[in-house]
Amino acid sequence: MTGTRPRRLLTVCLGNHCRSPLAALILAELGGSAVEVRSAGTRDKWVGRPAHPEMVTAAAAAGYDLTPHRGVQISQALLEWADAVLAMDTGNLTALRALSDEATAPKLARYLGDRDVPDPWGKGPEDFAVVVALIEEGAVQHVP
Repeated sequence: MTGTRPRRLLTVCLGNHCRSPLAALILAELGGSAVEVRSAGTRDKWVGRPAHPEMVTAAAAAGYDLTPHRGVQISQALLEWADAVLAMDTGNLTALRALSDEATAPKLARYLGDRDVPDPWGKGPEDFAVVVALIEEGAVQHVP
């Protein structure tokens, strides 16, 4: 990594539909020009599709616009691109470990360190709001 290049952060959840797109947006806004952020999912179900409507709503209530997001699936190229790969939960971290190699494995970590960002899929608006708050809380540890 050169001294002038922004730190590259990759956030990953299951579908790139709820948690990782929001985390990428928050990290990009908080980190500004010091970071370059992307997000991806371990599954391909939501590739090319917008973020979950309930997450778009919860994000908007906190001042974030997720409407431009379109889902992406994790790839070796993304793992290689990133300086840090931040999994939303233990299951995602396990999936990432299975895809990583000697060069990319040391980049892997959970977004919140010692705990998971719970998946709000199939739950109510209050659960999505809790996830927004958790992602905001964890963001400061990842930006310069």
